[in-house]
Amino acid sequence: MNLIKRVFVCLTLTACIAFSAVTAAETEEPDPMAQRLADAQTAIDLMQAGRYGMVPIYGMDIADGTYEIHVDSSSPYFRISKCILTVKDGEMTARFTIPSMSYRYVYPGTKKQASDADPSTWIEFEEEDHQTTFTFPVPALNTQLECAAYSKGRRRWYSRKLVFEAASLPKEALSFELPDYELIEQAIRSYEVVGSEVLRKQREAAAAAVQAVNLEMDDGEYSIEVNMTGGSGRASISSPTLLIIRGGKAFARLIWSSVYYDYMILEGGYFYNLTDDGGPSCFEIPITKMDEPIQVIADTTAMGEPVEIQYTLTFYAETVGEKGQIPQESAKLVLMIAAAIIAGGGVLDHIVKKKRGG
Repeated sequence: MNLIKRVFVCLTLTACIAFSAVTAAETEEPDPMAQRLADAQTAIDLMQAGRYGMVPIYGMDIADGTYEIHVDSSSPYFRISKCILTVKDGEMTARFTIPSMSYRYVYPGTKKQASDADPSTWIEFEEEDHQTTFTFPVPALNTQLECAAYSKGRRRWYSRKLVFEAASLPKEALSFELPDYELIEQAIRSYEVVGSEVLRKQREAAAAAVQAVNLEMDDGEYSIEVNMTGGSGRASISSPTLLIIRGGKAFARLIWSSVYYDYMILEGGYFYNLTDDGGPSCFEIPITKMDEPIQVIADTTAMGEPVEIQYTLTFYAETVGEKGQIPQESAKLVLMIAAAIIAGGGVLDHIVKKKRGG
C-alpha cells in the first residue's frame, strides 16, 4: 500500500471512529461500532506479541523455500535476533537465535506442559558464536505460539509467546497481499483519544445541566458547613467550605483530605478535579438542595485501580457565614497579618536605628 493510500485509509478509519463516538454522545444510546472499537482497544492492550487483527497463515499458504523472518517475543529477556524459516510441503520449522547463553532448552508449549513432558521432547540448544540457537516447529505464522524456555542459571521454565510475522516475508512467498496491521492498530488506538474527548464533553454537558438551588443572597463568596458520610471514613472534606453564589444559585468548592480523587458524579454529571499542582483534590459542584442529603459518587485511585465510592453530603443553610470562617481563608489571613508584622518590624527597626545614628 503506497503512502497516499495509507494516509487515506488512516484518515477514513479515524473519521469513522470520531463520527461513531459523536453519534453515541449525541443520542446517548449504546453504539455497536464504538463498543467493538473499545473491545479492540482492550485486546490491543492485553496482547503480548504480534499485531491486533492478525489471522493465522499456514504452511500451505506459503511457497516452499527458506526465508528470513521477524519474530516478535512477549519477553525482552527472550529476544530473537535472527530467524530462518523453512517451508516444505506445508510444514514449517524455524531456526532462531537468542543473543545470549542463558537458555538450555525450549519447548512448544507452556512452562507447565514443558515440565510435565518427557525430557526427550525438549529442544536442546546449539551454540553458535557464543549465542544460543534452537530449531522450533511453527504450526502457523501471525498467531501467538507458546514457547517455554528453560533458564540455565535459575534452573526453571518460563512461559513465552512468539509471533512469526508473515509480513516480513518476501511478497512473492505469499499468494495474497496481507493487510497493514500496524495501520489498523494505529487507527484503533486513535479511538481512545477521540472517544475519550467526546465522552468528557458529554459528561461536562450533563454536569452543566445539574440544577443548583436558588438562594436569596447577593452574588459572592461565603462559607457553609457541610457534613459527609459514606466510604471507609479515611477520607474527609473540609468544613466549613466555600459557598459561591452565582446568579442567585449556590455552588460549593469542596477540598478533600486526599490527592487521589479525580472526579465526582452528581445526578449523572461528572465534575473533574480542579487541582493541577499535586495538592488535595478540589471540586466545584452545584448544591442541589439545602438541609437534605445529596447523593454523590467520588472516584479515587488511592488503591491503584480507579474505584467509585458513594457518599452523602448535607449542606446546612443556617451555617452560612463570612468567607473568612473557612480554615484555608483564615490561614491566609494569619499569613497576611504575619507578613505585615514582619514588614512593620523591619520598618520600625530601620527608624530606630536611624534615630540612634542621629
